[in-house]
Amino acid sequence: MFERETEQYEHLRQEYQQKIADRMGRKQWMEYNEVLFSAHSCAIEGNSFTVDDTRILREQGMAMVPVGRSLLECTEMADHFRAFDYMVGHLDAPFDEALLKEINRLVTEHTLGYRAPGAVAGEYTTEDMAAGDTVFGDHESLIARVPSLMSSTEKALADGQHPLVVAARWHGYYEYLHPFRDGNGRTGRLLSNFILLRAEHPLLVIRLEDRAEYIAALKLIRTEGTDEHLVSFFFKTAIERMRDEMSQKRRNSLPMMFF
Repeated sequence: MFERETEQYEHLRQEYQQKIADRMGRKQWMEYNEVLFSAHSCAIEGNSFTVDDTRILREQGMAMVPVGRSLLECTEMADHFRAFDYMVGHLDAPFDEALLKEINRLVTEHTLGYRAPGAVAGEYTTEDMAAGDTVFGDHESLIARVPSLMSSTEKALADGQHPLVVAARWHGYYEYLHPFRDGNGRTGRLLSNFILLRAEHPLLVIRLEDRAEYIAALKLIRTEGTDEHLVSFFFKTAIERMRDEMSQKRRNSLPMMFF
């Protein structure tokens, strides 16, 4: 299953690595990804920051609040930067509950008090959860499955399963468990990219424009009991990003006509 998508992805990945990532250098490559990924991941949850707003905040800090953006949104974005930086700096860490909780703590550290007074950043929810039109299961039984999810994901990677397939399947099941009071989506997308970065694959950036398709694929895990749609969505998203950025580079390398 997914042989065709895997072959297509791997062919593009090698070209993308050579023509885009390697040519930028590691530092600039990660800065570019941090801004792009943070902007879209937070936007999926309702943050109104554009990519340009996100870049300005990353470069100038909280002293420069983009016009029309709230302090809460700025704080949320700053927390996401810290979680991203931690993730990138700890790619040698075990893929376990300690990592999961630390990423969630960083993602929600300075905003959780506004959204869920009394909840503790990085600690599992103490009450049942709902999001949008979805009512999740009994929180205690769902949280009890988290250790098994983390260890089985490590085993799948050790067994040589494709990192993008593993990242998608982990993400789908993690969102099904929804173990934290807030920040589950941002935490899940960060740790999916932890899996990819540790395997030296490009980051997966789920764009705001694809939110409806992404949410629909997650819901199909509950309604149809299959994650095939989400895995296909991950492949499609990754392939489209690589193609788009290589196409941008070709266009921007053409000579311009002057007077």
